[in-house]
Amino acid sequence: MGADEGRSNQVRVVVLGGTGVVGRHVVAAAAGRGLDVLVASRHGTAPDGLDGLRVDVGTGSGLGQAFHLGDVVVDATNTNASRARAAREHFRASAGHVTRVAREAGAERVVVLSIVGIDPIPYGYYEGKVAQEQAYLASEVPVTILRATQFHEFAGQVLARSTFGPIAFVPRLTVQPVAAADVASALLDAALAPFEVRAADLAGPEVLALPDLAKKVLAARGASTRVVTFRLPGRAGQMMADDALLPTSGTRSSLTFDAWLARQSSRAS
Repeated sequence: MGADEGRSNQVRVVVLGGTGVVGRHVVAAAAGRGLDVLVASRHGTAPDGLDGLRVDVGTGSGLGQAFHLGDVVVDATNTNASRARAAREHFRASAGHVTRVAREAGAERVVVLSIVGIDPIPYGYYEGKVAQEQAYLASEVPVTILRATQFHEFAGQVLARSTFGPIAFVPRLTVQPVAAADVASALLDAALAPFEVRAADLAGPEVLALPDLAKKVLAARGASTRVVTFRLPGRAGQMMADDALLPTSGTRSSLTFDAWLARQSSRAS
């Protein structure tokens, strides 16, 4: 089915990054609520029965096709850039492309996923996300920003990047993790609720240490990998090892990390 075929009279939710860690859950939640959803990603793929479109927010390619009058846009895109300059450039450019095309198309609003506690932390990726927020808020498009804490999935992502043979190097981070599916549901709620610039920050129910989460993931996999912890350098590392990434207000999901991990293990078996 093409992106313009079979469109209902409902609000169409365009999910940028619709195949990513959070985006795919936004797509599933929107489809589950019976909404008209367009999966926009660099790959252009979509689950059976849904529209998919190849989009690159970094260049703006495909956005004109994705956005239509009355659409609500959820930006769940990401970048691999970790250095401050590259992250800032990417997120500023992508926000500029999205807001320009959204304004031209008459989109009702854009909902953007960001991260709790990043403002004072001198860390490249976080500086990029702050720049993204600023670029969106400076635009003429109605924008809602929802900040969430690290995902339950984060420990597994760190392990995938930092495991070398029998050892995994995991930084000391104090986190209050939340399931990506719960973040997706909150993003969709924000997209459909009366407009506000900042949605309530979202976090999980427990304050935990990232190395402990990594050990639990490895144990669930039956892996004998040894976790070696370290503190990220400088002021940023100290802040992240303390409580800088923890919420001071907002809402809490009820799904604990252990319960989430048990679900994942059950599905994998």
